[in-house]
Amino acid sequence: MIKVLLADDHAAVRAGLRMLLDSAEEIEVVGEAADGVEAVALARELHPDVVVMDIRMPRKDGIAAAAELRGVADVLVLTSYGEDENVFDALRAGASGYLLKDADAETLVEAVRTIARGDGLISPAVTRGLITEFARSRPAYAPIAVDGAGLANLTPRETEVLALIGEGMSNAEIAGELGMAEATVKSHVTRVLAKLGLASRVQAAIFAREQAR
Repeated sequence: MIKVLLADDHAAVRAGLRMLLDSAEEIEVVGEAADGVEAVALARELHPDVVVMDIRMPRKDGIAAAAELRGVADVLVLTSYGEDENVFDALRAGASGYLLKDADAETLVEAVRTIARGDGLISPAVTRGLITEFARSRPAYAPIAVDGAGLANLTPRETEVLALIGEGMSNAEIAGELGMAEATVKSHVTRVLAKLGLASRVQAAIFAREQAR
């Protein structure tokens, strides 16, 4: 069962999300938060697998809350704001996914499952902006910083996995490419993130793309 925490300052939005997600198989909404401060506190108390988080909330916004939830829960940002700056800030903060609120019900449910599996997800509506920035010789956003010693200590297999993450492959696709079990790939991904000091798979993908320039 995938445990989900909802964080949005609009009660009607939370009610709609709860109805949608609770009706999906193997997903259970375990709590609701009306702002970022409450989201962080409830996540630490309830230990959800995924926090579905809006960006603009009182007391603490979703990006600041996501940064505090590193190592606590994976964050799926669900927002009306698709500006590049918001996307980059959310990914730097450690969010594992970024989806716009105009996504249909099936897309949202699958996004939650994707994040819970340990994969990353970015809304197609904002992907073009990311691609544009990667195509520039001098990206507008700050590069992802990693632990230099950890990078040097990656095994050859972990280096392969990191490169494939940078190509946008899911754990299942990497497993097929390298001829190993998906659970083994997930273990490699976990070790790569730990060694590099990264908060999410999406950060690892951005770093891998930067290294491949």
